[in-house]
Amino acid sequence: MISYTGYSQNLRMQLREQSYERKPERQMAPGMRRIQVVKEAFIGQRLDLTRAQAEKFWPLYRQYQNELIDVRRLKRLNNSDAQSNGVEQVKKDLNYDTELVNIRKKYNDAFLQILPPEKVSLLIKSEREFNDELVRKLHEDNKTPM
Repeated sequence: MISYTGYSQNLRMQLREQSYERKPERQMAPGMRRIQVVKEAFIGQRLDLTRAQAEKFWPLYRQYQNELIDVRRLKRLNNSDAQSNGVEQVKKDLNYDTELVNIRKKYNDAFLQILPPEKVSLLIKSEREFNDELVRKLHEDNKTPM
């Protein structure tokens, strides 16, 4: 049985190993890269950052996004396999969710070092609005006429 602490440390080691293997510029599918560019433009417009804030914020925000993507990728891989031990798969899934929350907490504190609390709150709202709109648009585009 793996304790949460041991599992969390193991997950962090996996993520660190992956980051060492990565090329300096993250390889993204063209569609995903396009979405990321539009998302950053949307968030940038909403936050109305000063030049000093933007210089500190964007590298940190991209690092934050990369960490979330790494954990989501591991979670997706965990859920894509029908494992013989379903209980372990569920535990891993919950641990990935916990890791996602931990990443958000860590970066929330880091964002508060750069931005006032109102802008950090607006960042969270803007991400949610963007994601909701993206899902709505994708759903709309995939509807077939009856």
